[in-house]
Amino acid sequence: MASSLPNAQRHRQLRGQVVATHGRHYLIEVASGEILTCFPRGKRSLAACGDFVQVIQTAAGQGVIEAVDPRRALLYRSDQYRQKLIAANVTQMVIVLAVVPSFYEELLNRCLAAAAHQCIRPLIVLNKFDLAGKSAPALESLELYEQLGYTVLPLVAKRDAGPLRAHLAGHLSLLVGQSGMGKSTIINSLVPTAGAAVGDISVALDSGRHTTTHARLYRLDANSGLIDSPGMQEFGLRHLTQRELADAFQEFRPYISACRFNDCRHAGEPDCAVEAAAVQERISPRRLAAYRRIVADIKPLKSPTPRPSGRA
Repeated sequence: MASSLPNAQRHRQLRGQVVATHGRHYLIEVASGEILTCFPRGKRSLAACGDFVQVIQTAAGQGVIEAVDPRRALLYRSDQYRQKLIAANVTQMVIVLAVVPSFYEELLNRCLAAAAHQCIRPLIVLNKFDLAGKSAPALESLELYEQLGYTVLPLVAKRDAGPLRAHLAGHLSLLVGQSGMGKSTIINSLVPTAGAAVGDISVALDSGRHTTTHARLYRLDANSGLIDSPGMQEFGLRHLTQRELADAFQEFRPYISACRFNDCRHAGEPDCAVEAAAVQERISPRRLAAYRRIVADIKPLKSPTPRPSGRA
């Protein structure tokens, strides 16, 4: 039962940030540092970890979310049935891969596309880099992404996650990756109190035993934060249009406007400049194949329309 709150403080409006989510329960950190357990106003839960919200305090340690402030970015995944919010206002996506178990390259490409669509800086971490005989092949498989300009950071998080810390400075970063890649090891190395915080959250949200099914924000310093997200095996992008997806593959951009059709899907249409660039190895056929697998999930467009350029 919540303790009483002085009348002067009850129903006061506060601004805070969502630091944990659990269904329709949210933990909101307000300016004083106090953590309130809050519910949204109405039936729909529209806030994500990292959101800034307007809260009405209703009792000691409790409140109601009245509104979500405008976001600089919102990451979510979608399939044909639903959308799932992941995090808001992040400035960097840290995609955690590992030498073992094998990582899904398609998930990597989907994460990179989602980051590009929201103008979020991506960082690829290759964890468990101390495994002899397997580290070099794993790193070699990521050379393509280094050539595209992405940063790839080898890491042995169980020994020292310190090399990652410098990349996190000044950012609200989101950790994403498959289960088993070592995200929890990274969190525990960078945030020694994380285990205690998880216990506190389980009690505050009355969620019983903690499972990593919801996002949690950890403060690294006054200007840096890290959001841990549940392990994922796929990252649906059905909320993107075909053009948005193609534009998220950054190396396609110089060629898109040269395609014969202004709504070319780059999936076998005549006179596709992106496909021609792949044939000539100006872009990687591997990346084009990855794009085509993703675009196959997006609702087909009408018949392509020729550009008004006089091309045959």
